[in-house]
Amino acid sequence: MRVVLAEDLFLLRDGLVRLLEAYGCEMLAAVATGPELSRALAELEPDVAVVDVRLPPSHTDEGLQCALAARRARPGLPVLVLSQHVERLYARELLADGTGGVGYLLKDRVFDADRFVDAVRRVAAGGTAMDPQVISQLLDRGRARDEPLGRLTPRELEVLELMAQGRSNTAIAAQLLVTERAVAKHTSNIFAKLDLKVSDDDNRRVLAVLAYLDRT
Repeated sequence: MRVVLAEDLFLLRDGLVRLLEAYGCEMLAAVATGPELSRALAELEPDVAVVDVRLPPSHTDEGLQCALAARRARPGLPVLVLSQHVERLYARELLADGTGGVGYLLKDRVFDADRFVDAVRRVAAGGTAMDPQVISQLLDRGRARDEPLGRLTPRELEVLELMAQGRSNTAIAAQLLVTERAVAKHTSNIFAKLDLKVSDDDNRRVLAVLAYLDRT
């Protein structure tokens, strides 16, 4: 797996490089600024980009905007965004094109090496890796506005949250200690209650659910 990393803090950048290499990743570039990131993504064509939202010189959302520009130039370019705090706007922008290969994690997650690398691999493979806190806030936002999320049972909300994180039915069943058949039934109910078209494509169904929640 070929990776481009963008992180302006030297110690964190160096630590992530060592971590990813220890898990068998090939580091094509590890950069610290937006312009460097743009050049690396344009020239190196990585399997996945791991990008801090805030990069020099603006220190606003330059990392995210560089990654989005690269995805427009190369549709489907896998991007995993790292952020210090949950920002709904960033999640919405990342998901706006409706394609897979996207992730949004809080930086605290990088300290769990196995889960972080699993998220990088999932995104590189075209999947979705959304931070549980991001999903929780989107769910809370929908419930607060009394939208169709109110139709879901507590168990269906649990399944929806795990789906939105990019979990497979097998993983959801294992975590909730239920059968895969039960998860499939909950999933079908969720799509019906949210008026979402059922799809066998896990990435598209998760992105559709996230997009729906973000609009509520």
